[in-house]
Amino acid sequence: RTLKVGDEAPDFELRGTKGAKVKLSDQRGKNVVLNFFPAAFSGVCTMQMTNIQGHKSMFGDDTLIFGIGVDGIFALDAWANQLGVDFPILSDFYPHGSVAEKYGVLLPNGVAERAVIGIDKDGKVRYINVNPILEVPDLAPCAIAMEKATA
Repeated sequence: RTLKVGDEAPDFELRGTKGAKVKLSDQRGKNVVLNFFPAAFSGVCTMQMTNIQGHKSMFGDDTLIFGIGVDGIFALDAWANQLGVDFPILSDFYPHGSVAEKYGVLLPNGVAERAVIGIDKDGKVRYINVNPILEVPDLAPCAIAMEKATA
């Protein structure tokens, strides 16, 4: 089944950088933006994460922003430290890609697609954009969709 705008966001619990442990259902009452990416340390993924860091102010204070990739937590910690990002990057390493699979963005080669998914305060999907693998996603359409969801 393909995830669509208006669907209930699949729940998950993942470990992340800086010791984060995130369970989606515990975030009710806040908007959540999930930024899936294929591979830590790759050029386009590095640009994607630094772009998020530079533009996260376009989202309100009531929005939590996360990166999600299939790399292990130790690699993600090193990468996040190197990039200087202050939002958690979550590890979908084991079971490998299970969250990306729930969200319909796991590729056959075992990496996540480059996707942005916005979830509102009630846990409903409000925005989905799967980008070409070599293109950094534009966050503005997601910010606009999330703003409309809370208006």
